[in-house]
Amino acid sequence: MIEAALAALAGLLIGSFLNVCIYRLPRDLSVVAPRSFCPECDKPIAWFDNIPLVSYLLLRGRCRKCKERIPLRYPIVELLAALFFFCSVWMLGPTIAAIKFCVFAAILITLVFADLEERILPDEFTLGGAVAGVVFAAFVPFTYGIVRMLLMRVDNPRLVSMGESLFAALFCGGTLWLVGFLYEKIRHREGLGFGDVKMVAMIGAFLGLQGALMTLIVGSLLGAIVGLCYIWFTGKDASTYELPFGTFLGAAALAVGFCGEVFLTWYNRLGA
Repeated sequence: MIEAALAALAGLLIGSFLNVCIYRLPRDLSVVAPRSFCPECDKPIAWFDNIPLVSYLLLRGRCRKCKERIPLRYPIVELLAALFFFCSVWMLGPTIAAIKFCVFAAILITLVFADLEERILPDEFTLGGAVAGVVFAAFVPFTYGIVRMLLMRVDNPRLVSMGESLFAALFCGGTLWLVGFLYEKIRHREGLGFGDVKMVAMIGAFLGLQGALMTLIVGSLLGAIVGLCYIWFTGKDASTYELPFGTFLGAAALAVGFCGEVFLTWYNRLGA
């Protein structure tokens, strides 16, 4: 519990940085400099007004200088990061597997909100995340998969696991790209952004082929249901509305990763 509490604290701090990435990366701004500033008045934010979650509550959700409202997204991202970090360490212990899912959650939280607000999925988190997923596969090996079955005689589990991760990334990303390509050829308009393709590849690298395919199914159903309801309630034109598919993919990947991989691992440990 102590390790999980410390992980939650780290999640709050990292969540604050993720907010910087969500705002700046889609606008091609540096995440290092300048220091944090109010997006409304551009005034620098003092360190005591930049404490994760606490400052938002003390300031009652408003900038100290211009009194404009601070978007609710800021405390939500910090809370989500703290929650997923806590769950990862509490269920998996202070292990590399827990670190893997903490990183996975941080990437997905960033992509969910970046796509929701700006319809942009930064390469730093999609392509960079895909590389991180393949690297983690060497230390947290997949126990199932097509590559593992084909290379049963290869006496190098780390290499096989990385191959499984890479295969899942390429297969899932390539399949989604092909669907988008065919849609564009048939309907003569873009139906899927390339950022979604790279995001699915990243999810495949972390969760493997089975997890990524389940994410695609859940994300597609979720996007269709929520998207249709939103269009119906707001009266938007379904033929021109740009659905933030990456947001639904991210939510689905968090559900599949934590309700599937993390929870089952924790349950099996309890049974043992």
